[in-house]
Amino acid sequence: MPEEDLPERLLKALENKDFDSVREQLRGLHPSEIADLLESQPARARGQIWDLIDRERAGTVLSHARDAVRAGLLEHMPPPQIAAAIRDLDADDLADILNDLPADTADSVLLCMDLHRRERLAAVLSYPEDSAGGLMNLDVVTVRADVSLDVVTRYLRRRGRLPQQTDSLMVTGRDGRFLGVLHLTDLLTHGPQTRVEKLLDTETGAAVHADTPAREVARLFEQRDLLSAAVVDENNVLLGRITVDDVVDVIQKEAEHTVRSMAGLGEDDLFAPVLHSTRRRAVWLAVNIVTAFIAASVIGRFADTIQQLVALAVLMPVVASMGGVAGNQTLTVTVRGLALGHVVRSNVRPLLQKEVAIGMLNGMLWASVVGLIAWMWFGRIMLGVIIAAAMVINLSVGALAGAVIPLILKRLGVDPAIAGGMLLMTVTDVVGFLSFLGLATIFLVN
Repeated sequence: MPEEDLPERLLKALENKDFDSVREQLRGLHPSEIADLLESQPARARGQIWDLIDRERAGTVLSHARDAVRAGLLEHMPPPQIAAAIRDLDADDLADILNDLPADTADSVLLCMDLHRRERLAAVLSYPEDSAGGLMNLDVVTVRADVSLDVVTRYLRRRGRLPQQTDSLMVTGRDGRFLGVLHLTDLLTHGPQTRVEKLLDTETGAAVHADTPAREVARLFEQRDLLSAAVVDENNVLLGRITVDDVVDVIQKEAEHTVRSMAGLGEDDLFAPVLHSTRRRAVWLAVNIVTAFIAASVIGRFADTIQQLVALAVLMPVVASMGGVAGNQTLTVTVRGLALGHVVRSNVRPLLQKEVAIGMLNGMLWASVVGLIAWMWFGRIMLGVIIAAAMVINLSVGALAGAVIPLILKRLGVDPAIAGGMLLMTVTDVVGFLSFLGLATIFLVN
């Protein structure tokens, strides 16, 4: 049967109380697929599926689940059960899960772990969750620069197992300071008597400071095509490493956050409780009411004009919506540029000039089309000229606002993805109505 039918098959099996069939289907899935499956289910079915997952895989499933989904699953688990489920996870995944728990529950889970495990976790938990230190994994293979590859090879054989996502070995001095990396490809392709220091890579193997924001770490991985990177403290002492799988999670969360924020949504759980989601969305609906009344007040000032020429009421949404679309295009480009670090002070002016030029050219193009339609529809050439002029004004202002608003919000420390769209809509509505109705009052109404 097609893979997309899996959620439906599981729901049917749960309804029929065919739990053995559900267990069998879950065993054939990767933990990340089970995490996605849990997200697609309502709360009741989610709980039933969670109870049927093999306990030895539960921790890995939790590490792949979204924060909101994971928090809901952990809410009803006692600390000893949580500790048992996550005992085999890497320190960075453990830290992510513990950060989702209430402080008292997290402390109880830590007490259920052995001392060595707690000490390793404390090193990760001492850093913010969205920093390099919070992302790092403590399982690192280190070698000295003054030894031969033969010594390194014999050491790895005695060790017997390498941490996952290991593409290179971290090279440190006697004092633990990070020097660079030894790529496994170099270890395999050079003679056994070659010394590590001759193959030391200090460029692609550059380290990141533990306090570096996660977004900056993701950018570094993207720019250098890294699979892993060392994490160091202020004295350049090696603390751990970050692997590409952790960076992919950061990129995904950033992208989803931007999309949700631009829609005024905060929750990342499809089946979050109704009251919880209602409260989160009500805030932005309230803000929208305020901005809508601002636009309405502009229309109200031209009530007499609209009464004399009904065509204005028919056409004015066209002006506002076109400006909004043009502004939103620029807003999206600018927000993305800010997120990637591509928009800096030195290139702000060229960016504004480019976006305003695009707005004006598109404004003139579509103004001629809309103006012609308005003339043919209502038989008044002056009406077509006025709506065309209003569209050029609004598309130009919308493009400018779409670039300026995110820059101002960023300067004020506000996430442009959250408030940018709301402010832009207010600007394009007000300017669109004001320009169209104002010009009509001057040139059409006696």
